Amino acid sequence: MLVHICCAVDSHYFLQKLRNDYPNEKLIGFFYDPNIHPFSEYYLRLIDVKRSCKLLGIELIEGEYDTAKWLEAVKGYENEPEKGVRCSICFDNRFEISALKTKELGEKIFTSTLLTSPKKSLNQLKNSGDYLANKYNLEFIAPDYRSKQGTQEQNILAKQDKLYRQDYCGCIFGLTKQREYQNKLADELFSPISNQIMPESIEARVELYEARYELEKNNQKYEIKRERFLNWRLLRGLVKCGNKVITSHFLPYSTLKKGYSRGKINWQDEIGYFDRDEIIFISLEFYNKLSNTNYRTVKELIFNPPAFDIEIKTRNKIISNPYNLSTIIVVDEKFQDKFEILCQSKTYEDTQEILLTKNP
Repeated sequence: MLVHICCAVDSHYFLQKLRNDYPNEKLIGFFYDPNIHPFSEYYLRLIDVKRSCKLLGIELIEGEYDTAKWLEAVKGYENEPEKGVRCSICFDNRFEISALKTKELGEKIFTSTLLTSPKKSLNQLKNSGDYLANKYNLEFIAPDYRSKQGTQEQNILAKQDKLYRQDYCGCIFGLTKQREYQNKLADELFSPISNQIMPESIEARVELYEARYELEKNNQKYEIKRERFLNWRLLRGLVKCGNKVITSHFLPYSTLKKGYSRGKINWQDEIGYFDRDEIIFISLEFYNKLSNTNYRTVKELIFNPPAFDIEIKTRNKIISNPYNLSTIIVVDEKFQDKFEILCQSKTYEDTQEILLTKNP
């Protein structure tokens, strides 16, 4: 039996239930999800599914990540709600490829772990699966593992086996609508040009779960815990002197009340104080001294900054108050002139997972 897999939280429980109900069937996992965006989120879910299948002793096949075809298939339905027409097209797309893979492997039955997702319509999924099963002379099974406290059991198992718990279906359209409803920043779609790994970004989660894999490989005990914190993203930062743009680097947690200011800098030793809006300037030379780095230009710093936590430590050496949200800007040298500052950023409450290792 081929089992289309969408994520480890759904598949881990679903596969074990299938194994009990169909003991004579060999289960083959098929991870085919070109709807998942961005790619780093796709990769994160894939490595968690690989771990789950390894724990369960189930073969896993990865399908093609043909995102362009998926986007073309749902074109015109971007604003559909959850369980709307776009979702039907998405199911048809993934189920058809799953049916074709079933035929290719010489199997007769296919199903999908999407059936256990409480955010999906069982009837919608069953109709799609039955149609394609009839089209390709196969059987589609649609067991209801949600009822009789199935969803609660699934969540307990996911927590027990430390699975990655995503909080959106996977597609960019569902994500943006969900974040709008929650009045939250869709920071899953943020990727700094510097490739610096931001807190609670998908890249940070990938790092954590890859580190988890190494710990398990070495039989080292660990725990994954959640913590609340103040998150930050820079949307746009700019320093201008007349018509000239000054190359500049904004340190983490730089905020500006109205997003814009103009004035002069008064340098006192290594720190330049703007004459309004609590803005601070430092030279690249001073930045290198504080962060123990050796950048030759601010441009080099922009495209290859140190780790986020190093920059936080650098910021704390300039301003010791941990609650300070003043804009701190690094420039190549100490300028004396009138400047315009643009700093559009977001600070917001967030939660993140942390990896805690245990002594043997």
